[in-house]
Amino acid sequence: MKNILIQNRRIGYNEPVFIIAEAGVNHNGKLDLALKLVDAAASAGADAVKFQTFRAEQVVTESGEMVEYQKKNLGKVESQIEMLRKLEFDESWYPQVIAHCKKMGIIFLSTPHGSFASVDLLKDFSVPAFKFGSGDLTSLPLLTYAAKLGKPMILGTGMATMAEVKEAVKTIKKAGGDKIIVLHCTTNYPCPSEEINLRAMQTMMKELNVLVGYSDHTNGSQVAVMATSLGACVIEKHLTLDNNLPGPDHRTSSNRIDFKKMVDEVRAVNIILGSAIKKPTESEKKLLVIRRSIVAVRDIKKGERFTRNNLDIKRPANGLAPKYFDKVLGKRAKKYIKRGTLLNRNLI
Repeated sequence: MKNILIQNRRIGYNEPVFIIAEAGVNHNGKLDLALKLVDAAASAGADAVKFQTFRAEQVVTESGEMVEYQKKNLGKVESQIEMLRKLEFDESWYPQVIAHCKKMGIIFLSTPHGSFASVDLLKDFSVPAFKFGSGDLTSLPLLTYAAKLGKPMILGTGMATMAEVKEAVKTIKKAGGDKIIVLHCTTNYPCPSEEINLRAMQTMMKELNVLVGYSDHTNGSQVAVMATSLGACVIEKHLTLDNNLPGPDHRTSSNRIDFKKMVDEVRAVNIILGSAIKKPTESEKKLLVIRRSIVAVRDIKKGERFTRNNLDIKRPANGLAPKYFDKVLGKRAKKYIKRGTLLNRNLI
C-alpha cells in the first residue's frame, strides 16, 4: 500500500503509527484552552492535534436537537445550535494556534465541520489534510469538493455500512483524490466493548485498497493498542485538559495522563511486533549453549556400537546436534571415547 505524506510525516503500514489527538471542541470556545490542548498533545507525543472548523449555522438548523450523549455529558438540554455556538473555533485564532503547533513540533489539523465554507477556510490556512467526521461520510458532494484540492483525506466511518464506506472512497477517487485513510470507529461515547468490532477494521483493510486506521471512542488505552497490533496505521483519540470541564466531550475524552499512557503503549506496539523474520535475536545468540548435543554417558571402547545405554542428549550445544541421534545409533566408535565427551563426526 502506498504511503501518504501529511506535512513532514509519512503514514503507512510500515511506518510508526500516526497518532491524532482529537482536541475537537474541548477548547470550550477559549483560545487559551486551545493553546493548552496543543501543549498537552505535543507533550504526550502525538503527531497531530485536531480541532473542528465550523460556524454553528453551517452545521445544523434551528430545529436540530442534541444527541443523547451530549445531553448526558452536559447535564442539560438545549438546542444543538445553541450548544455549538459556544464551541466555535474563532477564525482569528488560526494564525496563532498554527504557529504554536509549529513551535511545539506537532501538526495542526481541523475537521471542516461547517461543510464547503470550512473546506475553503482550511485551504486558505494551508492545513495539510482534511479529516472528515463520521457524520459527513455520506456528504458525497462535500467529499468531492475537498478531493479536488489534492490533499490527503481521512474519513471517520461510524454509523456506516461497508457499502457506504466504499461509495465514499469511490467518490473521492473519482474526483482525483488518491491519498485516502479510512478510520474504523463506532459513534458512541464512550463505546462499549460489544460495539467495538475491531474485526471490521481488518475487513476494510482487505476490501478497500486504502490505508486503514482506528478512531477510538473507548475508555482507556487497551483498544487503541489492540487496533495498532492488528495493523492500524492511524490512531485518533479525544483529548481533554480536565474531564470535569463543562462541554459535550470532556467526560468521554482522555485526560493528559491517560492520553500519554495510550501514546506510550501504542508506540511500544511496533517495537514489540518487531521483525517478521524468525531468527535468533542478538541476545539469544549468546544463549544457544542451553541447547543440547549427543554425549557419551559412559566410557566407550574403540569399535563399540553406539546405543541408548552409552549415549544421551545433554547440554551444552557445541557437539553433534540431537537430530542425528537415531542415525548414530548402531554405528561404531572410531576410537576410545571418555564418559562426558560431546560426540562429533570424527568419533564415529
